[in-house]
Amino acid sequence: MHPLSSKYSIKDLERLSGVKAHTIRIWEQRYNLLNPDRTDTNIRLYSDQDVKLLLNISLLLRHGGKISHLCKLSLQEISQKIIDLTKTAESKEPFFESQIDQLVLSMIDFDDVRFEQTIAESVSIHGFEMTMLNIVIPFLQKVGMMWLSGESSIVQEHFISNLIRKRLLVAVDSLSPVRDQSADSYLLFLPEGELHETGLLFSKYILKARGKKVTYLGQTVPREDVKGFCQDQKPTFLLTFFTAAHSVSSINEYLKDLKAMAGTTRVLVAGMQIHDPLIMIPEGVVFISSVMDLINFAEGNVGSLKTGTSN
Repeated sequence: MHPLSSKYSIKDLERLSGVKAHTIRIWEQRYNLLNPDRTDTNIRLYSDQDVKLLLNISLLLRHGGKISHLCKLSLQEISQKIIDLTKTAESKEPFFESQIDQLVLSMIDFDDVRFEQTIAESVSIHGFEMTMLNIVIPFLQKVGMMWLSGESSIVQEHFISNLIRKRLLVAVDSLSPVRDQSADSYLLFLPEGELHETGLLFSKYILKARGKKVTYLGQTVPREDVKGFCQDQKPTFLLTFFTAAHSVSSINEYLKDLKAMAGTTRVLVAGMQIHDPLIMIPEGVVFISSVMDLINFAEGNVGSLKTGTSN
């Protein structure tokens, strides 16, 4: 086993593969598919190799394979079937599913070559934005629960996050500069303590691709710097994300302060922490609940977006 490999619960396998835990247990008993370690209390613990095998099996099953046949194949034979399948995949949905599985395997194996090949293949067929929407974001959602629970290695998280960040930076730099002086301007930043830039960088791409002027301040920006920028530059909008484990009270306090600091600049907030029902979005602040919300906002389709109201 790789020295940096992780241990996964059966629920982790269910989240990653889409195969129900009950089914995994049956396959273990009937076909000896996986041989997990067990704790002193008899809880199953699976390795990186177990995850890779189950991902490949589930992919082949989605394309007409039979579990009774697949369980008899060697690892080399399964790998060859995956290679053959990748070359012949035609329909949109199986393609996206198989590419997501390839990214999971890239993360587990620390395989930057597989990652680059997977992304490049999708971009050549569907373009960068569709690749992010249909492959990269679902992939991050798929493994996000494991990262939060500490079930996967932090090294794996950093490895794959940096590869995605590099791809995003290249994509943003490939866009033409915005020269329309009348275009809406956006300030993008993360509050103090926020380090995960993927959502913010993709937001920069989305906005710049739609002709918006973007100033990108990046991670962990002090409040006073945000206030000073808004006072001096008066951007049309500012957008920030909350993904770290802040308390509800601290987020509510920050949002209230941010609304006051922004002055005439309109505030947009996003991130999984903002989905907490106890978060109090101030009046006039727009909740961006998904990537499609931001796309709609940038394109002027704002009818369905949630805006804070006075209490």
